[in-house]
Amino acid sequence: MIKIGDINSLKVVRRADFGYYLGAETDNTDDDILLPMKSTVGRALKIDDEVEAFIYRDSSDRLIATLKRPLAKVGDLAYLKVVDMTTIGSFVEIGLERDILVPFKEENYSLETGKKYLFYIYLDKTGRLAATTFIDKYLYDTDSYEIDDEVEGTVYGIQTNGTLMIAIDDIYRAVILRNENYASVIPGDRLTVRVQKYYEDGKMDVTARKPRLEERDVVGQQILEFLNKSGGSMVYNDKSSPDDIKKTFRTSKNAFKRALGGLMKCDLIVQDKDGTRLKEQDIKLEEIEKE
Repeated sequence: MIKIGDINSLKVVRRADFGYYLGAETDNTDDDILLPMKSTVGRALKIDDEVEAFIYRDSSDRLIATLKRPLAKVGDLAYLKVVDMTTIGSFVEIGLERDILVPFKEENYSLETGKKYLFYIYLDKTGRLAATTFIDKYLYDTDSYEIDDEVEGTVYGIQTNGTLMIAIDDIYRAVILRNENYASVIPGDRLTVRVQKYYEDGKMDVTARKPRLEERDVVGQQILEFLNKSGGSMVYNDKSSPDDIKKTFRTSKNAFKRALGGLMKCDLIVQDKDGTRLKEQDIKLEEIEKE
């Protein structure tokens, strides 16, 4: 039985000027599947050769074969690029002559041409390859990572409370709570995160924030750069609002206060009711002796 959207082991049964026909293992030669010459990847074939061919439907709904390896098969999750927007949906590149459709009803969020997102590949009711961004039910739970392990994942949704849904290694479910990410993030973005804990429902809780001391140094560098660009002073101090700090420095108020404290301990800045100022111009954090 032919598996559409997958690799099939088939025999070459006849040749034509424009390619080869692969046997569909039925008694009807009309069922034989065309392997166009351009899809043989330069391989010279003979009758009775067995090939590993990917089978899909062309624009005329005929089964077609290729020896090219697609970027994804039916049942796969894949990080694919949107290449076109049409009145029926978006098209993503899969590495074949024909791009595959993401119907509007399968777009959980707005897609943008030229950007990559995580998709699940399936066969629609007509037997054509299609893709969806509704991938949560195709992800798995795991507890195989250690706490504080650094992992990578793809954002595939944003809940109304600001929680990010992220697929770790594009396979496992995880969430990033709102206060664990201060960068501007949208679906399709790839993030490096750290494992924090596991929930009872199996999901991982991960954070996009650095470990506390590393985060302090990174934010301290941002503060020094901001001060140098602002003539050595700024209106922000440890009394500033969390919203102002998040908007300007993309971090939490606690991380901001820890960074200020580290800079003050090194005698690099001073604070007062009007804000913060440098004690000396053009100070770089790498010049600070690590505690």
